[in-house]
Amino acid sequence: MVTFAKKFKMEEISNYFPNLSDIQKEQFRKLGEIYPEWNAKINVISRKDIDELYTKHILHSLGIAKVINFEPGTYVLDVGTGGGFPGIPLAILFPETRFYLIDVIAKKIKVVQAVADALELKNVKAEQKRAELVKGDFDFIVSRAVTNMPDFVSWIKDKIKKKHKHELRNGILYLKGGDLTEELKDFPKATEYNLADFFEDEFFETKKVVHLPLKFTSWKLRFANDNTDYVFNIVQ
Repeated sequence: MVTFAKKFKMEEISNYFPNLSDIQKEQFRKLGEIYPEWNAKINVISRKDIDELYTKHILHSLGIAKVINFEPGTYVLDVGTGGGFPGIPLAILFPETRFYLIDVIAKKIKVVQAVADALELKNVKAEQKRAELVKGDFDFIVSRAVTNMPDFVSWIKDKIKKKHKHELRNGILYLKGGDLTEELKDFPKATEYNLADFFEDEFFETKKVVHLPLKFTSWKLRFANDNTDYVFNIVQ
């Protein structure tokens, strides 16, 4: 049975994203059942926040979708996904985008995999892994305030695809709040999008999506007495 509160929050999701299919609506509805059940076993969401699941976690995650519409075939890495945010809500919204969700804590990944299985999300892979150890290239790397931007960039700077398929250039899409002036001072190409421009709840008054495009420049170096070309990528 869907409680009035859950129904209201689902209507809120539908109001902000009116083109959801019936399958997507059902998947979002199920999140309101699955997360409280798992959170009672493994604490992946603050106990005080579980009643605000749709606003503080699901809708917050979907803030990225107000900045970009992922094209089919896009590859997205979610670093420090915790209980599956922002990756799981985004995977529901973009079923033709591939999401790779990682976290260093095994029990959190256990919950993420259980949620993905319950929703029959075929576009999600979840794994316990450090970002530095991830192999492969991605169009975008998303996260929710895992660390400061300089450290985050150092983790993932060699994991961005060179070819762009979106108007927004490949790079980082970071959910964070507060005054980011100091944190972003060394990243002049970063753009802040205020979520209060898209969502009405007061929770979003200080919340932002930060887009940081990352561009790779390749150059070759050949050492004396060595016929091998060594290719280096530099993040800019």
